[in-house]
Formats: sequence, structure tokens, C-alpha cells
Amino acid sequence: MSSPVTPQTGDLLVSSVADTEGWFGYTVVLMLEADAGGALGVVLNRLSDVPLAAVLPAWVDQVSEPGVMFTGGPVSPDGAICLARPLEPREDPPGWRRSFGDVGLLHLDTPVELVAGAYSGLRIFAGYSGWEAGQLETELADGAWYVVPGESADVFTVAPETLWRRVLRRQPLELAIYASWPADPELN
Repeated sequence: MSSPVTPQTGDLLVSSVADTEGWFGYTVVLMLEADAGGALGVVLNRLSDVPLAAVLPAWVDQVSEPGVMFTGGPVSPDGAICLARPLEPREDPPGWRRSFGDVGLLHLDTPVELVAGAYSGLRIFAGYSGWEAGQLETELADGAWYVVPGESADVFTVAPETLWRRVLRRQPLELAIYASWPADPELN
């Protein structure tokens, strides 16, 4: 099933059941930018093997449960992107820029003293997922992704391992049916 929808900031790319074996198998990608020049997002449901304390020790007490760093994608894995939701949704705290709804990008250069207690959700991603101009459109036409609306709760879920199925389950029936897709269809 291909998606005729062009992704926008805040949408989710949910990997289709057509490719469950590749790097993006069973992933949910939050779109942070999408325009004629390309697209950028972060995988919301892949935990990193690198402990957050090893790279950003001052931020360990600031991140939301499960309290780890996530792998945002295969591009620039040594870089980091931080998404945060302010405690007070009407305020724009220092170092924070709204992306969609009440979720925004937080500069990791922001002093931790200003971050402590200012956010109800905070997540750090190593690397990102990126597509050159036309690349994502080709993948969409090939049926590699389902484009669905994102929710801020998706970004800060405490159960990222079930996010793929939960996001699909809340979609209309033609997509929701895939939430029960077996991990190994050959054994079905």
C-alpha cells in the first residue's frame, strides 16, 4: 500500500509491512522537516546501545523515561537532536524552538540549570533520518511508509518498543489491520 500523503512536520512515517527486515523495519519516524529540498526526522522507537551518561552525563537526569538515548537514524550518528515539551505550553523556554504542537527542538548547548524542571518531556536522539530531494517521495510511491498524524505523546512514550503497533492500531481499519502483523509472517 503506498501513501498518497506528503509528510509534513509533526507527521509520522510508519514503516510498512513490505520491508520489516531493513534498518527501518518496524520503525516510527517523526518528521521534523519536509520540503522540496528533502526531509529530516528521528526514529522514535529505537533505543541506542550507547549510554546517555557516556556522551551527555549532565543530561541524564533531564530525559524522560525510559531514561536512555535513542537512535534517531543512520545519518550523523555522532550528532544529537533533542526534542522537548515545555512544562508550561504557552512559554518558549530559552534554547527551545517549537516544531509542532507543544513539541520543539532544544539546543543541547542550553545550560542544564535552565532545563531542569522546565520540561514535561525530553528525549535525546543520536543521529537522524534524512532523505534527499525526491528520495522520500520515491519510497512513499514504493509503499515503504505509511504517513499518519503524530501526537506529542508518541515522542515521549515510556513504551517505545510497542509504538509501531500502537500507532497503526489507532489508524483507520485499512492501516490498523497491520498492527497485528506477525514478527515473522512465514510462521503465520
